Amino acid sequence: MTAEGSVDPRRGAAAIDVQDLHKSFGDNEVLKGIDFHVGQGQVVCVIGPSGSGKSTLLRCVNLLEVPTKGRILIEGDEITDPDADVDALRARIGMVFQSFNLFPHMTVLRNLCIAQEKVKGRKRAEAVEVARRNLAKVGLAGKEDAYPAHLSGGQQQRVAIARALSMDPDMMLFDEPTSALDPELVGDVLAVMKDLASEGMTMMVVTHEMGFAREVGDRVVFMDDGVIVEEGKPALVLGDPQHERTRAFLSKVL
Repeated sequence: MTAEGSVDPRRGAAAIDVQDLHKSFGDNEVLKGIDFHVGQGQVVCVIGPSGSGKSTLLRCVNLLEVPTKGRILIEGDEITDPDADVDALRARIGMVFQSFNLFPHMTVLRNLCIAQEKVKGRKRAEAVEVARRNLAKVGLAGKEDAYPAHLSGGQQQRVAIARALSMDPDMMLFDEPTSALDPELVGDVLAVMKDLASEGMTMMVVTHEMGFAREVGDRVVFMDDGVIVEEGKPALVLGDPQHERTRAFLSKVL
């Protein structure tokens, strides 16, 4: 864990470095000059009301949304450079969505293997070995032959995490990974994420789970209306917020 807002100089470049990021959809400016970073090995939780720009910021990091203005560097390499090898940089980033985005006509095992074979060029046997190892990591050993429709939402989300891990990412992006789950299923997904954090995985997490942010986050970033209003250590942002907008938001969710 590094000091508030800093990048540990011993760990090299920030995993994610966002500079003066703007994003507009037509006349609607969703991001209004964001400066943001995630240090190597850090867990940074992004919170805020719906429509504040949290998910758009996350999706810009791997260019699922193309910024209107600004720069984004992934481990020192600019993914927003017109000459960047975007596919190679995206290969360093695992992404877990609010909806699980599993292929419904494929078994769990095939969902984990197909990208390994097509993108990473792994042989079937190696892909299967990696898939089984990551299914065990998320507590789903034995579910290889199940189809997504036969799994709970929490199990499907854990499959999605295992699928992302099977691509050997340097960092993971989570876009409200528990918001589509029934409350009793949330804990299993958060437990997997906590384990990843304890192993040193760099993580950017857009979330409404304040307990997770408080317990696991190195930094919490509060966004509203397309800007970062406040950021710092979880105990400070969640326990002693300095900005009225932060206090008003937390009074409704805590």
